[in-house]
Amino acid sequence: RSIGRLVIGQNGILSTPAVSCIIRKIKAAGGIILTASHSPGGPGGEFGVKFEVANGGPAPDMVSEKIYQISKTLEEYAICPDLRVDLSRLGRQEFDLENKFKPFRVEIVDSVEIYLNLLRSIFDFNAIRNLLTGPNQIKIRIDAMNGVMGPYVRRILCDELGAPANSAINCIPLEDFGGQPPDPNLTYATALLEAMKGGEYGFGAAFDADGDRYMILGQNGFFVNASDSLAIIAANLSCIPYFCQMGVRGFGRSMPTSTALDKVAKVMKVPVYETPAGWRYFSNLMDSGRCSLCGEESFGTGSDHLREKDGLWAVLVWLSILAARKQSVEEIVRDHWAKFGRHYYCRFDYEALEPRTAYFIMRDLEALITDKSFSHQQFAVGNSIYSVERTDSFEYIDPVDGTVTKRQGLRIIFSDASRLIFRMSASSHVRATLRIYAESYEKDPSQHNKEPQAVLSPLIAIALKISQIHERTGRKGPTVIT
Repeated sequence: RSIGRLVIGQNGILSTPAVSCIIRKIKAAGGIILTASHSPGGPGGEFGVKFEVANGGPAPDMVSEKIYQISKTLEEYAICPDLRVDLSRLGRQEFDLENKFKPFRVEIVDSVEIYLNLLRSIFDFNAIRNLLTGPNQIKIRIDAMNGVMGPYVRRILCDELGAPANSAINCIPLEDFGGQPPDPNLTYATALLEAMKGGEYGFGAAFDADGDRYMILGQNGFFVNASDSLAIIAANLSCIPYFCQMGVRGFGRSMPTSTALDKVAKVMKVPVYETPAGWRYFSNLMDSGRCSLCGEESFGTGSDHLREKDGLWAVLVWLSILAARKQSVEEIVRDHWAKFGRHYYCRFDYEALEPRTAYFIMRDLEALITDKSFSHQQFAVGNSIYSVERTDSFEYIDPVDGTVTKRQGLRIIFSDASRLIFRMSASSHVRATLRIYAESYEKDPSQHNKEPQAVLSPLIAIALKISQIHERTGRKGPTVIT
């Protein structure tokens, strides 16, 4: 089957959520996204190719595997060096490729318009506009991190919703993202964090390079971790017209994401689906009508309006909640903790490891924790005693089609519901990243003001002891802590 029509964003720019939106709107066969995502870009940086299938979601494992198998059989491919497409000019351009097919059509579309129309149908734009321009307006600061989100931030938040133009920073897309990894976290979104610490702005957000990840900050730099953000969105879906109309059928979260979402689901009496890391696992759940909202601890959240995580959607949800509840970001988060309890949570990334070293650490760790003698073991750290309740190597059985996905991370769950998770990240084949996740639940509101790393330090001590990661890698600590 030949491809006869390409749809490309103006100047070659489309966010990942916008690609998903356009695929679904025009019923395309699929889409290709060229992106470094949240990794360093430019000639010496990362370069990824994402393939989206006809539902607008990431290719499932079986599709990716088929593409890989076909790639091994290719003996030649043709190129069109003389085909010159003007990416800046909106409209159709047709080319005669001297074959029996119709003219090859390339359509350049406005990067924002189709996606913006979808957002208009989901949110109460008047309520958000009033929050940003009315008598009790809040000042916001939005960092596009020199990725593709600049045009979306300016058009939607500034032009459409009335935020002042100077509230948007780093809005010019640059091929190397200005020399910084466009990763919306406390390590890399430092310009935004410093601006928020000054107290002038009531709400801050940053986006990664392709617009599917986000970070939320409140006044004075109050940080909302991604797992809490997901749970708070779930608890406040009644602020969004889309969910009032469509209802809420279920929630999804990746296994390493904190169990804060589960507490909300229990109160709302809806199921939670725990999946491996990777957005593709949510698509089946949403296509089958099981899941309305899903998210990952890596700053990705989305709903069944698309089949991709959607950073700007998440920011508009937060602004809708602020408009409806007339509280600050920090007040909303603290109210949530008071009602549901606080899940102290941290992720420690050991990046750029030698792949064989990382593989053997995980292999030995799996043998250790799945041995019968490990279950019900107790660890004493300072004044704390942690009793192992269960351990496993996480596997997922898709409730829709029965597909089984094995070895998706090692879990240690303690009797007080604390968790330790070890997982290899598959974002690069050259070097490996090993992630350690720690989670501890605290119901008592008088204990909600502590630093996460302080609360989690006993768990981290256990993780370092049983994994021997520092001894085996020569590292003194993680590369990034989120």
